[in-house]
Amino acid sequence: MAESDKVFAGSIPKFYDTLMVPLIFQAYADDMAARVAAFSPKSVLETAAGSGVVTRALAPRLGADARYVVTDLNQPMLDYAAGRQGADSRIQWQQADALHLPFENASFDVVCCQFGAMFFPDRVAGYAEARRVLKPGGRFVFNVWDRIEENAFADEVTQAVAVVFPQDPPRFLARTPHGYHDTAVIRRDLSQAGFSDIKIETRAEVSRAPSARDVATAYCQGTPLRNEIESRDAGFLQLATDRSAQMIASRHGEGSVEGRIQAHVIVAAG
Repeated sequence: MAESDKVFAGSIPKFYDTLMVPLIFQAYADDMAARVAAFSPKSVLETAAGSGVVTRALAPRLGADARYVVTDLNQPMLDYAAGRQGADSRIQWQQADALHLPFENASFDVVCCQFGAMFFPDRVAGYAEARRVLKPGGRFVFNVWDRIEENAFADEVTQAVAVVFPQDPPRFLARTPHGYHDTAVIRRDLSQAGFSDIKIETRAEVSRAPSARDVATAYCQGTPLRNEIESRDAGFLQLATDRSAQMIASRHGEGSVEGRIQAHVIVAAG
């Protein structure tokens, strides 16, 4: 993983939240919030919270006396999420590295993480940290994207941007968000971290947007793919967005568009 894959700064948080969240993240956030709330936890730790889509879905489902600690490695994203959430005395916002959590052993009933594990430099270490801070009987709930070929828009944007930079195609989407999709590897990593009860469900959803342009802007300007494009030639950001919009429109039509998305949802304990 390139160092730029972890940088969510500048204008990325706003584009990410206003475009990417409704495009691909909201349905899985609602699913995760329902799963976590079903355990009736008194204490929840969220890692890699991003712009706070899970936080906004989960907080209303928790009890009035619940403790909810929301963390992210990227302070700009955490600041954005806190600003969106509004006042809630149950929520503590804290910058934290999921591989080095600043919490005592056995502190939480549930640890949850939406589409963050793919960014962990050492996933076994990240999972071991989640297990360390879980109370006996606690659950680690997280999700990861399936392979890029099962996610239409991400695949099409990657193809389109490769045409703009044929000598050095930006591969952020395939390399990182969609680079950790093998369920056998996920099980192995969780087992090495000490988890024994591992359930994996593959869920397909439909991604919708008002236009192909919205999809292209979301991916090219609301994710670290933007960093990759601008590192090659900042003047080509709009061209990459335009080419992506054209490819998506050619595959899905003019006007509103729909595309398949697919992810693995994991609940681990033990």
